[in-house]
Amino acid sequence: MLIIGVILVSTNLRGPFTSVGALIPFIRNDLDISNALAGSITTLPLLAFALISPFAPKIANRIGMEWTITLSLILLIIGIVIRSFGEIVFLFTGTFFIGLAIAIGNVLIPGIIKMNFPLKIGLMTGMYAIFMNLFGALGSGISVPLASTGNFGWQGALGVWSILAVISLLIWLPQLTSQRNQQASVDTEKKSSLWRSPLAWKITIFMGIQSLIFYTLITWLPDILYANGLNSSTAGWMLFLMQFSIIPFTFIIPVIAEKMKSQVVLSVTTGFLFIIGLSGLLQGNLTLTPIYVILLGIAGGSAFSLSMMFFTLRTRNGKEAAELSGMAQSFGYLLAAVGPVLVGALQDLTNGWTIPLSLLIFISVIFLIVGMSSGKERQVTD
Repeated sequence: MLIIGVILVSTNLRGPFTSVGALIPFIRNDLDISNALAGSITTLPLLAFALISPFAPKIANRIGMEWTITLSLILLIIGIVIRSFGEIVFLFTGTFFIGLAIAIGNVLIPGIIKMNFPLKIGLMTGMYAIFMNLFGALGSGISVPLASTGNFGWQGALGVWSILAVISLLIWLPQLTSQRNQQASVDTEKKSSLWRSPLAWKITIFMGIQSLIFYTLITWLPDILYANGLNSSTAGWMLFLMQFSIIPFTFIIPVIAEKMKSQVVLSVTTGFLFIIGLSGLLQGNLTLTPIYVILLGIAGGSAFSLSMMFFTLRTRNGKEAAELSGMAQSFGYLLAAVGPVLVGALQDLTNGWTIPLSLLIFISVIFLIVGMSSGKERQVTD
């Protein structure tokens, strides 16, 4: 039941968020709002991620991880229902609640895995990541067909995610009676030392940069490829290809990483894949574009999975893993919210993609450097 519960919780950590992007035109036209206001619907959850992530482990330390995840699922259901009411105030309020709920799950699931599956961390992390990304892709894919079906509308297309959240909550409820984690604790001297740990900050930067690159590419890749000479339809399919390439590596990399004493090779390889893929976009060869896009997908899937693995491999227990996860994801999603805006502003200033892509390549070099340190076999509290 715990395994099924973890999988079901993970299915809720992307879909309610990614389902909005494809429906922005429907929402904008129906509510008669500006493009800027409509675009903020997708930025708001990222800000909620950054806001609540550091506090999720503290809440879990007081009431337990199981209870915290239960309350987050209830908040998620409330947010989804409110968001689907159709008025602009409900849309933004519900979206913010959804962001808070998803952030709690993002932060605590690595700790749950560390506490309950210490000998199967790679396998469970892979399962968690692949279901999260599969349902994230599903959210992007089914939203428009649902919204176009009969009287369903964009409200129904967003509201349908409450069904999955309710099922997940019902399957998770038996964990509230579990006694297995009540005695798990962290030494008080070590609990407060993460923010002073150089390794914790390197893992945080690693997590932040991969988030920045991913969300920047999700936002701007079609425009970059369109500027390189692809038509808009093909550019859109390239974005799909990148996201599809991510999925298998979110499962494969954790399984491989767990079997290795050091993950330096994986981190460095991932950094080089980012650099090669972004350099290819900068060079603009249309024939090789699918290869560069696939490399970026592989790098994105590997980077995300390595981040999740570092939360567990570089900590001593589940609560410490949750603390590191909260620290890294807070900073990471703050960067993710800034990245697309910064890159878009640079494009506006320079009227081209050379400077923005060069910046992303430089950031990828930093990612490679901090990845070398993050991949070494040691603990954040050593």
